[in-house]
Amino acid sequence: MASDKQIIIERVFEAPRERVWKAWTEADEVKKWWGPAGFTAPHVEIDFKVGGKYLYAMHGPAGTEFDRDLWSAGEYKEIVPLEKIVVSDYFSDEHGNKMNPSEHGLSTDMPAEMDVTVKFEELDGGNTKLSIIYPVPQTEAQYQAMKNSGMEQGWGTSLDKLADSLK
Repeated sequence: MASDKQIIIERVFEAPRERVWKAWTEADEVKKWWGPAGFTAPHVEIDFKVGGKYLYAMHGPAGTEFDRDLWSAGEYKEIVPLEKIVVSDYFSDEHGNKMNPSEHGLSTDMPAEMDVTVKFEELDGGNTKLSIIYPVPQTEAQYQAMKNSGMEQGWGTSLDKLADSLK
C-alpha cells in the first residue's frame, strides 16, 4: 500500500529571501550551518547548476556514534532563482557514490534516493519562508522509516543554526 503522507519542514527566517538563498547555495555559507546541533560541516562542494552535483559531509560530536564524516550527495534537477530548487538526495561515500541508508544505520525501508524540493517564499517585513518538501513515500513502511530516522529533528536544529548564521 502506498503512503499518502508527505513530510514538509517549514521555517520562517528574519532575513531577506536573497540572503536565505545565498546561505543555501554557496559552499562557504552552507558550511556555517549544515548538520544538526553539535555537528560541523567539514566538506561542502556545490556545482550549482541544473545537472550539477553537490557533496556534503557532516561530522558529529566527539565521542558519540556520529564522531565521523557522514556523506550525502545529489544532483540539481531544477533551479528557479530565489524561488525553488529540486535536488536528488542520497547517502554517499566521500566520492559521491551512492550508498544504501542501512550502511549508515538507518532502516532498510528508508528510501535510497529522494527528489527534494526546497522553496523560498518572500514574506512581508523582509522575512523568508523556507519549505523543504520530501516526496510522498511509495509505501507506509518508507514513510515510517523516514519519520523514525530523526530527519525532522535534525532539520529542526540545522535550521536553528541557519537562522543564527543569517544574523
